Amino acid sequence: MKLARDGAGNGPMIAGFARGGFRVDDNIYTALLITPQRADGWAPPPVEALTVGGLAPLLTLDPAPEFLLLGTGATLSHPPRALVDGLAAQGIGVEVMDSRAAARAWAVLRGEGRWIAGALYPL
Repeated sequence: MKLARDGAGNGPMIAGFARGGFRVDDNIYTALLITPQRADGWAPPPVEALTVGGLAPLLTLDPAPEFLLLGTGATLSHPPRALVDGLAAQGIGVEVMDSRAAARAWAVLRGEGRWIAGALYPL
């Protein structure tokens, strides 16, 4: 699948899905940490074991992201309450959805110029 880019958002954009991963620029990532400034591969723990510390690379954005798009894989899974509460304590909300929906939401929200971060589990 290919996602359209309208050019309004700067930085890395998820252009589609390929070989079981997310296509960003010339790279394919099985799991992905993404900000308006960079995209990196990720070796995530199971969703139920995810912690704020496991998302540390996303939390160094300045200013802090408006919220985190958390793509939990092929299906929606709820993250630990401690993760949601820990991010809320830093003023960061969490939007949870399956990873394909999160990739599409990333394209739309960055196209609008929103300052967000994303953590996407494998498809």
